[in-house]
Amino acid sequence: MTLPDINPVIFQIGPVALRWYALAYVAGIALGWYYLTQLIKRETLWPGNRAPVTNENLEDLIIWMALGVILGGRIGYVVFYDLAPILRNPLQFFKVWEGGMSFHGGFIGVCIAGVLYARKHKISPWTLGDMLSIAAPIGLFFGRLANFVNGELWGRTTDVPWGIVFCNKYTAVDAYGRCYAGYLPRHPSQLYEAALEGLLLFGVIFVLMHTYKKLKQPGLIMGVFIAGYGLSRIVVETVRNPDAQMYEWLKGPITMGMILSLPMVIAGAWFIWRALKGKTQPTGVWVEPEPSVEKPETKAPDGLA
Repeated sequence: MTLPDINPVIFQIGPVALRWYALAYVAGIALGWYYLTQLIKRETLWPGNRAPVTNENLEDLIIWMALGVILGGRIGYVVFYDLAPILRNPLQFFKVWEGGMSFHGGFIGVCIAGVLYARKHKISPWTLGDMLSIAAPIGLFFGRLANFVNGELWGRTTDVPWGIVFCNKYTAVDAYGRCYAGYLPRHPSQLYEAALEGLLLFGVIFVLMHTYKKLKQPGLIMGVFIAGYGLSRIVVETVRNPDAQMYEWLKGPITMGMILSLPMVIAGAWFIWRALKGKTQPTGVWVEPEPSVEKPETKAPDGLA
């Protein structure tokens, strides 16, 4: 199977072009924001039966998070994968339309923005982390689909029946029409990541949130997302082709993606443990008591006190 002929550019007017990759970012942020607006209406899901933010706060939060994703993602890509060209030409940093975003960098950017936002608005950082983790799989799903359309971040060569030759008339070819990825079938690792980081994580979090009411244990959903992403990424890295910009010693069985994801698994497990132990509950939050069973009144026999 060959990569479908999907133009990465949806339409172009002069120098201005709308790309599927940019649309994926917009769709992920917009749908994540809408999903959270619906969840904060269901106050019984949250600690103390009270949503941590209002709609107005949420609109402000989305701006903070968007900046964290974009700036962190770009800085992370440069630092982790492609620093040399930026050192030669610093203006290259701003050419985001040419590609080059790192999830791990974006994650760090969101964490920094989230902590600052939580302090400014006096919100529990654990609950705020849960909120962001609920919406994050939506953005990851669309982002990985855009990677597939762009013909980038392909997998290693394979003989599985669903292997794809990542070469078409729009993407993955050089100025001479030669395919960067070669002409052998490869794992569609972008679709693996969309399924694991997007659909599976969204489903797990949905069940934990609605069936088991785990938002009432601040930090647990965040821990599940962080550890779940780290595990998913490590698994996919075993079949994903290492980035061309990576150091040679990281193109073997241990990749940069694995190295950056392992601390996420450890941190996520620690967050889950703290949440289950009740160490993340903010002080002063009212928790609904367990219903008590009323015992029938008994009367002592005559002559006994």
